[in-house]
Amino acid sequence: MDKPLKYAVFGAGSWATAIVKMLCENLDEIGWYMRSVYTKEHLLREQHNPNYLSSVEFHLEQLKLSNDINEIATYADVLIFAIPSAFMHSELEKLTVDISNKIIVSAVKGIMPETGLLVGEHFHEAYNIPFDNIAVIAGPCHAEEVALERLSYLTISCSDQDKAKQIAKNLSSDYIKTKISDDIIGIEYAVMLKNIYAIAAGIAHGLGYGDNFQSVLMSNSIREMKRFIKKRHKMKRNINNSAYLGDLLVTGYSVFSRNRMFGNMIGKGYTVKSAQMEMSMVAEGYYATKSAHLLHEKNAKKAQIPIINAVYEILYENKDPKKVFKKLTEKLD
Repeated sequence: MDKPLKYAVFGAGSWATAIVKMLCENLDEIGWYMRSVYTKEHLLREQHNPNYLSSVEFHLEQLKLSNDINEIATYADVLIFAIPSAFMHSELEKLTVDISNKIIVSAVKGIMPETGLLVGEHFHEAYNIPFDNIAVIAGPCHAEEVALERLSYLTISCSDQDKAKQIAKNLSSDYIKTKISDDIIGIEYAVMLKNIYAIAAGIAHGLGYGDNFQSVLMSNSIREMKRFIKKRHKMKRNINNSAYLGDLLVTGYSVFSRNRMFGNMIGKGYTVKSAQMEMSMVAEGYYATKSAHLLHEKNAKKAQIPIINAVYEILYENKDPKKVFKKLTEKLD
């Protein structure tokens, strides 16, 4: 690559803010698209995001901020999307410029609910992005720990390993260790599924189950994840790698996990609507649960997914969490 590629981040939540912070360690300028005019104006005035990771101060000369998605998409060569999957479609509808020659990086932790496609698949089908130009960012890495500069790990997955290395290099720092992978589909599914299992862990905690049960739940979750992904995309992968198991564990156990928090509220008796209203952030696992259920129903060869089914029954069929989890305990080993 002759001249350095320009990077841009799309989204203004905690994960988008954390990714901008990582890139600021390595790049002179980063494009940043945010929908909210208020957020942009506040950032320009106070040098931090008013709503998320407000302790992170940015050097404004490094940022090219805009509320115009087309301006930022035109500016950058590498477009990193960190918009919740439920809002991706409405944001992408604003795109009028041709992005078929761009490198697309998904930091979205879910599936496109309108199509049931992985984010990478959606960009390939809707915007003619070659698969070699699509990458995925996976953890284990909480935005809040990036803000605190606590040692964190990222896996960058792309079928073009040179591109994966380049993206990984620009996200690396003293407190961010990166590795690369070619299992783009498996990792994108893992990033989605771990949020469902984190909701299950939260529900269990809210119902009063202890650490012993939680460990059995997580052990069964990683095996269920392996079965689910294998039905969707068969290839040789080590499910115990940090992009799968590590990301699952941190999302299932961490106090920073919004999906666990959401599940905890459901377990304590909140309705889905009241739990969503109380949280200031989107729990991706709520939407992922429906997507995973629909994908499972469409698949002729069905995997055994009792944990996803249990979460679906509670969130979408309004079944009693206590009764559903009592049945679930009989199916785990």
